Amino acid sequence: MSKAIRFPLAATLSAIVLLAACDQKKDAASTQAPAEAPVAEQAQPAPIELKDVMENDARYIIGISYPKQAAKYQGLAQALRTYADSARAELLKAVAAGDVIKQDGLYDLTLNFTLVAETPEIVAVAADGSSFTGGAHGVPLVARFVWLPQQNALWTSDSMFADPRSWRVISDYTREQLHAALSQRVDADELPPEERADVMRSVGRMIDAGTEPVADSFAAFEPVLAPESDKLMGLRFVFPPYQVGPYVDGVRTVEVPTSVLMPHLAPAYRGMFVAVNPATVVDAAPTQDIPPVQ
Repeated sequence: MSKAIRFPLAATLSAIVLLAACDQKKDAASTQAPAEAPVAEQAQPAPIELKDVMENDARYIIGISYPKQAAKYQGLAQALRTYADSARAELLKAVAAGDVIKQDGLYDLTLNFTLVAETPEIVAVAADGSSFTGGAHGVPLVARFVWLPQQNALWTSDSMFADPRSWRVISDYTREQLHAALSQRVDADELPPEERADVMRSVGRMIDAGTEPVADSFAAFEPVLAPESDKLMGLRFVFPPYQVGPYVDGVRTVEVPTSVLMPHLAPAYRGMFVAVNPATVVDAAPTQDIPPVQ
């Protein structure tokens, strides 16, 4: 074999040997146990602080106050902060979008959170206030937050009953109470017959529309504690202005007793209520079809 042929062949063989050696090193490296990567410590979220807010400038003023006790329940504290931050953001958005020259008076946000109840089983906070960005009066801010410490969760109306159709019973009871209260207020005003009939008809429609038998109509509620007990004797449903009456009627409430609630409550919540005499229980069955409000 000539030198011209032997040289390329030798070079090729050398390259193959080198490649094989490299592959062996790679295989050996791959069989070794990989080094353990350092485990990064998970950062714990910063605790939610509930600090009162007081802001003002030439165009607006904001005042927000919290109950100190609510900070013990971080999930509840987060819900309160989220609600307050949203209301504040809406006011500042209106300030930014408004015309400085045309603005008539200060824009104003007032929001007070108040502790309504605190037991081992239930904690409730009421939010009441208003946001004024012009017009005849401010926009009412009315909300309720019910925290269940043992479940570490908010209690909302959409989980209250085992059967959503049970809202028909609550709606019927609430409407009866609101219509009766309306009749008493109108009678106290001693209105002429025609005006009385007009008020009863117009506000009556608002009551029926604002108490449709669905969870959203009863989103704001708070516990009613039994005397000298941590157990509940009922729930107080809260209706902001405009939901079941005109603005001048303010916030309306209806207390629904345990005897009405108990047959319909989801099993998880029944233990929070006082025992009731079976003879007093309103065991109305939910209707199959819920007719629309006329």
